[in-house]
Amino acid sequence: MRTWAAGLSLLLVAACSSGADDEPEQPAGPGPAAASVGTRAPDQRLTVVGDADPVAAAAAASRALFERADVAVLARDGDRAGELLGASAAAGLGVPLLLEPAEGAAPAVAEELARLGTTTVLAVGEATAEDAGVDVVAVAADPGAVEGATGLDLGDAQEVAEDDGVAAVAALDPGEPVALVPEGGAPGGGGDGRLPDVDRGEPLSDTLVLTTGAPEALAGVATARAAGARVHVTGGATDPRASADLVELLAGTEAATVLALGADLAAEDGLDWKLAAAATGAQLPGGGQLLFPGRMLVALYGHPGTAALGLLGEQDAAGAIDRARQHAAAYEPLVDVPVVPAFEIIATVASSAPGADGDYSAEADVAVLRPWVEAAGEAGVYVFLDLQPGRTDYVTQAERYRELLELPHVGLALDPEWRLGPNEVHLTQIGSVDVEEVNRVVTWLADLTRENALPQKLLVLHQFRLDMIPGRERLDTSRDELAVLIHADGQGSQGDKQATWQALHRDAPPVWWGWKNFVDEDLPMLTPEQTVAQVDPVPDLVSYQ
Repeated sequence: MRTWAAGLSLLLVAACSSGADDEPEQPAGPGPAAASVGTRAPDQRLTVVGDADPVAAAAAASRALFERADVAVLARDGDRAGELLGASAAAGLGVPLLLEPAEGAAPAVAEELARLGTTTVLAVGEATAEDAGVDVVAVAADPGAVEGATGLDLGDAQEVAEDDGVAAVAALDPGEPVALVPEGGAPGGGGDGRLPDVDRGEPLSDTLVLTTGAPEALAGVATARAAGARVHVTGGATDPRASADLVELLAGTEAATVLALGADLAAEDGLDWKLAAAATGAQLPGGGQLLFPGRMLVALYGHPGTAALGLLGEQDAAGAIDRARQHAAAYEPLVDVPVVPAFEIIATVASSAPGADGDYSAEADVAVLRPWVEAAGEAGVYVFLDLQPGRTDYVTQAERYRELLELPHVGLALDPEWRLGPNEVHLTQIGSVDVEEVNRVVTWLADLTRENALPQKLLVLHQFRLDMIPGRERLDTSRDELAVLIHADGQGSQGDKQATWQALHRDAPPVWWGWKNFVDEDLPMLTPEQTVAQVDPVPDLVSYQ
C-alpha cells in the first residue's frame, strides 16, 4: 500500500542573473549551444500547489517541476489567446509557462526566472516581460508567429471553448503539440526574433498532476505537460475517490509523486489519505470509492437461511443475487444514476432469550455470513450488516465482524428498535440508542476505513420514531470515510409512512436517506415508479422486506 505525505509548495527566492557577451561571427564551426532545461520530481509523495492567484500558481508549479530552464514562456494573466498559445509553445519546447499579472509589478515572475537561471523568454500575446532582466522574444498570439519564433510545427489550430481550456492543455502531446486558440480564432500578428534550440529535460513520467480544471491551474498544467508529467482533470471533483477513472489510474500507473494543482484541491480535507485509498484501486459496485451522490442502492433485507426475517433468506445466495438484480433493474429507467443491487444482512438477530452472554441478541458466525458476503462482492452487489444488539453496545457487536467490514464492499447498519436498556426485553417497548453511542460507532468504523485504505463505507441508521435516537442533532457526520444514511423503515399505510418520512427530515443533520418497502405490511406497497415519484426527495437507498 502506498503512503502519501502532504506537502505545500513554498515560494523560493534564488537571486541570480545571467547574460551573454557578443561573440564575433565565425565563418565555420559549431552553432550556438542549445538552451538547457532540467526537470525535477517533487520531493514529497504529495505536493499541493494551493495558490488561488494564477500568477502565483504558475510560478509554484514551475518551482515544483523544473530545476532550471534557460528558456521560459510568458503570457499575461487574463489574455486567453496568449495563455493558450503560450501553453502550446511551453509543452512543445519542454519549458515552464509563467504568467505576469494584468496590472502592476511581477516579483513572483522575476524571482522564478532568476531561480531557473532563465536567459531568454518567449513573451506571447500581451505579455511584455518588463524588468525581467532577460532577453525577450516577443510574438503575437498567433500560431504562425509562435512557430516562427520557436521552430515548432503546431499543425492546424484547435479552437478551445471558454470552459475547456485546462482540459485542452492537459491533452497536449509534447511530441506533437497543436496550436490552441480561443473560439473564433487567434487575433493575428507577427513577432521578432528566434529562440535558441532547447534540449528538453528528462520527462517526469512517474509524476501525476491532478487538477479539477479550475482556470487558475491552466499555466501549471502546461508546465506539467512540458515536464513530461501526466495530468488528470477531475471535472470539478476534489475528492480523488469520486472518480472511477482516477482510482484506476492511480492503481495502475505506480505514480511515485502526485502534484495537486488548485486552491480547491488544497482545501480538500484529508487529501493525503484519500489518495492512499484511491491508489489501492478498490472500486465500489457501480465504480469509484464514494457511495453518494452518483448511485442508488436497492437492497434485499433478511438473514441467510430463513424466510421469516425477510426476502433475502427466501432463497440461496445465488438466487438472492438474481432477485436483488431484478429489483434494482426496475429502477434503472426511473433515475439518472447507476442503480446498484445490495444486501442488508441481519448479522445479529434480536432474541427473546438472553443467551449465554445475556445480551438478548443471537450473533451469526462470520463463517455463516462470509459465503454470502463474498458471493455478493463477486457479483457487484453491495452489502451492509445489520446489528440488533439487545443489551450490548454496537461497537462490541461490530468488532465481531471486523474481518468482513475490512472488505471494500461491506458497510454497517444500526437498528435502534432492538437496542435494549439494562432491564429491558424485546417487544415490550421500542428500543433506542443515544447519539453518543452512535458517534462511537462513527469513530470506530471511520478509523477502520482509513487505517485499511478502504473505499467509503455506508453507515445506516434505522429510524421510524424521533425518540429512537435521542440527541440526533449531535450526530457526527464529519467523517468523510463514511456515508451516513437515515433509513425510514416504518410500515403501514402510505399516509402514515409519508408522515414519518417528513417528520424524520425535519431538523435532520446532513445525511443521505433510505426508504423501505414492506412486501406484506405496507398498505399498499409502492411500485418502483411510485417510490421514485412519491417519495421526496428520491431516496438514495430503497430496501425490500
